This record gives sequence, structure tokens and C-alpha cells, in this order.
Amino acid sequence: MSLRTALLFAASLLCARAGAGEIPPSERRSGYDLMSRETRAMQDDDATNPGMLWVLDGETLWNRKAGAADRACSDCHGDARESMKAVAARYPAFDAALGRPVNLEQRINMCRSKRQKAPPLAFESRELLALAAYVARQSRGLPINITIDARTRPFLEAGREAFFRRQGQLNLACAQCHDDHWSGKLAGSPITQAHPTGYPLYRLEWQGLGSLERRLRGCLTGVRAESYPYGAPELVNLELYLMWRANGMRMETPAVRP
Repeated sequence: MSLRTALLFAASLLCARAGAGEIPPSERRSGYDLMSRETRAMQDDDATNPGMLWVLDGETLWNRKAGAADRACSDCHGDARESMKAVAARYPAFDAALGRPVNLEQRINMCRSKRQKAPPLAFESRELLALAAYVARQSRGLPINITIDARTRPFLEAGREAFFRRQGQLNLACAQCHDDHWSGKLAGSPITQAHPTGYPLYRLEWQGLGSLERRLRGCLTGVRAESYPYGAPELVNLELYLMWRANGMRMETPAVRP
């Protein structure tokens, strides 16, 4: 049995001992609070936060003309420090044309296709992560503010159901670790409450910036469940639920995690 298999098996035994239950709002904490002093210091200082390299690239891309329309993001939206303030804190958001929620990366690509007449950027590409990080950076320190109405409620409930559903060969639900055992550790890393306050974020394990969907896909792989492709409605629904339950918590993008 490999070390990774042994750790996952131990985690399954640990998590199976408790029933899933949502964390009361008064007890909800950002993953930042569970990080080491060194990791928190890295996030706090823009001069040492490696995620800021993507933010700087995003600023360049924001002002660069692209596509057949020869138009930059700034040509429509102006100064992102004003026009994009609090925007990322509202995503995923419902798109009337599609009839479903879309996340921030999808919205950026929709703008590229429709407004700039440019090809969409690949998920997890440096360019898309940079633009998403730059936009989200404008919301740093502001509260997450997901609004649920009759249109979005079915998607929220689908995301909630996914969070509490056991899946994969290890027969684990997200909630069993992130709600029931958030103060523990797995493979030496803190188990957080899964509040997506800092995405896109820099993970030391990745040695790079990554999206929330990358993290979700990694968790699905970890419990040996079949994953979904980037941009799949199932992932966006789960993102919506995670952001909604983090309502009122402060945005930290770009966060730093182990």
C-alpha cells in the first residue's frame, strides 16, 4: 500500500465516524486562519505573495487589445480598480442567455468571444488565471455577496446535494472532512472549511496559481471519483454553493495555501 493510499484510507475511516452537518455561520473561518505563520506572512505581503505575478500579468492583459474587434477589456470597463470592485464577490452568477450560473472564468471567456471577437482562453491557462486573478484582486477585503433567487435556487440546491453526497471508491462526501473534521490535518496539511475566499490562489504544492475548479477536481480524484471537465455545470453548481455558504466572509485573492 502506497503512502498516499494509506493516508486516504485513514482519512476515510476518520471522516466516516461523524455525520455531516453544516458549520454554523458564527463558527465559519477562512482557510487563512488555519495556515502556518509563514504562509500567512507570504499571503499578506504583496512583495512576497507569488500570486501577485499573475495579477500583474492580468493587468497587462486587461489593457491589451485582442481579437477581431481590436478591443481591450479596459475599452469597455475602464479602470478595473473601480469597475471590477466587488464583481468577483458575486460569482458564480446567473446568465439569462444560458439559463444557468457561470463562474468568473466563464464570464471572462464570454466577454472575449462576444465583445472582443477573440477565441476563449483555455481553462487553467496562465492568461485566463491572470485575468481572473486581476479581476478578483479588485474585491480583496470585500465581503462575498452571493444572491439567490428563484432562478438560481435549483442550482444552489444541486451544489448543496453534491457537497453532502458520498462518492468515489472511498465513499466520502465533501462535508465529512470539511464540515466534520476541519480542524484536523491530512497528509500534513490543514483540513479547511472549504470556503473559497481566495481563488484563484497560489498553492505551494502546485508551484503556481490555480482555480477553484482545479481544487475541486483534485478532491474528486483524491476520493477516487470520476471528475468533471472544466466548466461543467456540476462544478459550477458546487462553486455556487461554496461561495454562498461563505457569504459575508472577506475576499483574499490571491490567497496562498500549502
